[in-house]
Amino acid sequence: MTDTAINPIDAAKAQTPGRSLRFGTKAYLYTCLIIVAALVVIPLVTTALGGFKTLGDLRGNAFGLPSTWMVSNYSDILFSQRYWLQMGNSLLIAGLTVFLTLAFAAMAAFTFAHVKFFGSQFLLNYFLIGLMFPAATAILPLFIRIRDLGLLDTYWGVVLPQVAFGLGMSILLFRNYFRSLPTELFDAAFVDGAGYLRFFWHISLPLSRPIIATVGIISFVGSWNSYILPLIMLNSESKYPWPLGIMVYRGEFSTDWQLILAFITLTILPTVIVFFAAQKHIIAGLTAGAVK
Repeated sequence: MTDTAINPIDAAKAQTPGRSLRFGTKAYLYTCLIIVAALVVIPLVTTALGGFKTLGDLRGNAFGLPSTWMVSNYSDILFSQRYWLQMGNSLLIAGLTVFLTLAFAAMAAFTFAHVKFFGSQFLLNYFLIGLMFPAATAILPLFIRIRDLGLLDTYWGVVLPQVAFGLGMSILLFRNYFRSLPTELFDAAFVDGAGYLRFFWHISLPLSRPIIATVGIISFVGSWNSYILPLIMLNSESKYPWPLGIMVYRGEFSTDWQLILAFITLTILPTVIVFFAAQKHIIAGLTAGAVK
């Protein structure tokens, strides 16, 4: 009788049930993914190609390739002073919004995640109520309050409402991430004499780069694409962000749609680049605390 050596790796593979998908399931999944990707990519490509067309070509051939590539549509916008002024305004407003949202949301979420006090759940629900109401539903009281504070036609008149309406989702994401951190870290920090502030600043924040990137990108994109708040709060054209800059190409009797499409393509390109650059951190932040 001969002894046969059993490879531990082969034994583990034999005991682990496979989860290979059937051909029909794979075909269904790939079909759904292709449809969803097409719904996202086709409008972006159509918008970019429309910026290279003339107005007549855009009306007669909206989805095809341009008959004449009008590169000047893009170059005229890129070399105009108005475009870079509006981009700078958008970047300033979005940067302030992201910074304040991250600062206040992280501190509030850490308190809700680790500090036990009377009324914490009620206060958390109060913040989350903001998820139910968009900024457009409160535009009149917002306008009155910003006017009373003397912040009309200022950047802060746009930044502060955006931060206020973004805190609900930001606190929820931060709180779930902080609660998913190992409790052993918290216990070890208190044994070493660290308080809540030191634990938040030296331990929680360095481990929270995925959720910081997630909340930052969500806040940045929301502020970058905001239209209604700048439209109501700003009066000076020199302070307009890029969504209000589209109005320059709308005339009384006609609209230069090819220039609008070129302008939109150039202005959404930074957000697309930032999103793909931070994609891994965004997915990690959104899935934090999930059962794996």
